[in-house]
Amino acid sequence: ALNLEFLEAEFFLNGALGMGLDTIAPTLTAGGPRPIGAKKANLDALTNRIIEEFGYQEVGHLRAIITTIGGFSRPLLDLSTENFAHMFDEAVGYKLDPPFDPYLKTVNYLLACYLIPYVGLVGYVGTIPNLVKYNSRELVAGLLGVESGQDAVIRALLYEKANEKVIPYNITVAEFSNHISQLRNRLAMCGIKDEGLIVPLQLGAENKTESNVLSANADSLSYARTPQEVLRIVYGTGSEYKPGGFFPHGGNGRIAKEYLAKA
Repeated sequence: ALNLEFLEAEFFLNGALGMGLDTIAPTLTAGGPRPIGAKKANLDALTNRIIEEFGYQEVGHLRAIITTIGGFSRPLLDLSTENFAHMFDEAVGYKLDPPFDPYLKTVNYLLACYLIPYVGLVGYVGTIPNLVKYNSRELVAGLLGVESGQDAVIRALLYEKANEKVIPYNITVAEFSNHISQLRNRLAMCGIKDEGLIVPLQLGAENKTESNVLSANADSLSYARTPQEVLRIVYGTGSEYKPGGFFPHGGNGRIAKEYLAKA
C-alpha cells in the first residue's frame, strides 16, 4: 500500500504543483531518494485543481498508513517521460512516434493517471479479506473509498473524450485505455481484472452497455488483485522478483523485499 501511495503522491503533486513530498511533507519520505523525472504537467485549470486535490489526499493517505501500521522510506520512483513512453510503447505494441509524453497536455496526463490509481484500488480490494486487525481493515477500507473515487474521476474525464484521437497518434482515448488495461492483465498474468473505457457487451454492466466508466466484474463488483500481481504491473516486468518500471530498485516494505531477496 505504502509503495503505491508514494507513487501516486509524487505523480499528482508534481503534475499539479511542480513539487513533491520533499517540499510538501518532507518527513513522510523518511529520507528516501527523490523521484526521477517528476515535473509539472501542462494541464487545463479544472484538471489541475482536481489533480492537486488528489495529491494532497495522498499526503493524508501516507500519514494515515504510517501512523496506523508503521512505514518505511520512500523507494526510488521513476516518473520520467522516458519511462512512461516505454510503458505506452509496451501497451500499444510498437514504438510511438513521437514518444508519449505524459506531461505535455491534459489528455496525455490523464492517460498516464489511468495507469496508476486503479492498480492500488484492486490491490486494496484483494487485501481486505486477509486483514485480521480491526484498525488495519478500517484503514484499508478508508483508503479504498478515496482511491476508487480518484479512479472514477479519471475514467469519467477520459470517457468524455473516449472517441477523440490523441494527437499526433492515430489512436483514440478509448483505444489507449484498452491497450493499457490489456497490458496490465498480461503483466499480472491474472486473466481479465482490468477493462478499458469502451468494452464489448459481454463485459459491460449486465451485458447491456458498451460504456465502461467503472471497471467491474460480471456482478459489477470491483476486481481484486494479489500483492504479487500488483508488483508485476508496477515493475512493468511481469515478475514480482524483477524490479523496473515505476520502481527501478523495487519497492520497500516486507512483501516487496521478500520477493527481491529471492530473485
